[in-house]
Amino acid sequence: MSEYLRLNVPTPLEYFTSLVAEDSGMNLLEAAASIAQDEFPALDVEAVLAEVDAMTLRLRQRLPADASAKHKLQALTRYFHHELGFAGNVNNYYECGNSFIHHVLATRRGIPITLAVIFLELATQLGLRAQGLAFPGHFLIKVSMGNGEVVLDPFSGESMSRERLDEYLQVFRKGAGLAGEVELPIELFMQAAPPRDILVRMLRNLKEIYRAGEDWSRLLAVQQRLVILLPLDASERRDRGLVLEALGQWRAAVEDLAFYVEQLPQAADGQELQHRLSKMRQRGAPPLH
Repeated sequence: MSEYLRLNVPTPLEYFTSLVAEDSGMNLLEAAASIAQDEFPALDVEAVLAEVDAMTLRLRQRLPADASAKHKLQALTRYFHHELGFAGNVNNYYECGNSFIHHVLATRRGIPITLAVIFLELATQLGLRAQGLAFPGHFLIKVSMGNGEVVLDPFSGESMSRERLDEYLQVFRKGAGLAGEVELPIELFMQAAPPRDILVRMLRNLKEIYRAGEDWSRLLAVQQRLVILLPLDASERRDRGLVLEALGQWRAAVEDLAFYVEQLPQAADGQELQHRLSKMRQRGAPPLH
């Protein structure tokens, strides 16, 4: 019996796949925490969830039963940033641990999106209507308050004014080389990000870290999850194919790159990829080691 149970334990990727199969009812915190299982296969995701539950319980026990949304949000912000000590990791912003929920819980340091995922879970458990905002260059949180909304920076706990949001947007536009382009109204960037989009953004942060370091095996693990989240996104299939090629897994690489050029025959990089496909097909199966 023990042998049977051991053989049927889902892999980290299978577990993640089951968590993100449906948008309805997706548990963002659980799926986000499970991303770290590629690096830490023995990670107990249930223990991570229980830790956040305990945090919420401690705060809930202090609040009166009839606490208003404003009171709850003020208490949560103080609790999260001052008592628990969560803050942005300004000293090592690009450390991959900043993208792992369990690591952020342990160190109390992270990047905006992982801090937001934890904050959102606490807020939701307290009965607040909180959502993530995929703001360009800096993930934010918005909380519905009666007839209005409060926008928070999870990195600092700062409440964001319209002027401050515009400053963030201008900094992003300048850094992205868009300063001379037509400006879109800020309202277009204030739409709530669904859990799937939040997970994609988390994984793409790791993707950039691993790609910059040419850490192909870790990058492949990230790409596997991105393809699961976005199965029809030809660009993610292309990127997985390029990683597979770098790892010498030519047959799998050919499948992904062929999908890309078939789906996007007019793509700017299509001709180059056709050439690479031809070379890989001539190689056949990689040699045995």
